[in-house]
Amino acid sequence: MKILLIGATGMIGRRIAAEARGRGHEVTGVTRSGNEGTRKADAADAAAVAALAEGHDAVVVAISPPRDGSDPEGPVLEAGRAVLDAVRRAGVRRLVVVGGAGSLEVAPGVRHVDEPGFVEAYKPEALAHAALLDAIRAEAGDLDWTYVSPAAVIEPGERTGVFRLGGDQLLRDAAGDSRISAEDYAVALVDELENNEAIGRRITVAY
Repeated sequence: MKILLIGATGMIGRRIAAEARGRGHEVTGVTRSGNEGTRKADAADAAAVAALAEGHDAVVVAISPPRDGSDPEGPVLEAGRAVLDAVRRAGVRRLVVVGGAGSLEVAPGVRHVDEPGFVEAYKPEALAHAALLDAIRAEAGDLDWTYVSPAAVIEPGERTGVFRLGGDQLLRDAAGDSRISAEDYAVALVDELENNEAIGRRITVAY
């Protein structure tokens, strides 16, 4: 499979690239800087992304919101909608988005980001990812999209290949914790790319 990976050098993106390449897939990495052997393009530049996406089987978006103190929702939505435009121009139907955990439900109608104790500093980013999910659900019905939310905590760790998959609810273990290694998140995401079992919906992965 030929995969265009936007955000290929981030904490999650580089692990997705390694996992996909380890399974024999061809990965074209894209970053704003063009460093580390990647192609240079801004996710918000639909024309540039479309040109890079041509000839690929799937596009994976692993972008991080700006962390400069500004509201990240506008830039995230701009980039997300530009990618939707780009894949249509390039004739690529398969789109997988690295999402956030904040929009996962902890009770009917209650999101993780709305829970007491959710870290205030992380709320803008969580809400930006939630807005992107809403936009994809509303605007990407013509595409084979999947939005993959991690557990509440995702960080570098071990690749075990053992985890649980869920839908719109936050997954917690017996101790009440919600976590996943970035390596196992990458396993789950590449599994979905290969198996296409969650077209048109959000999934989540946790231990």
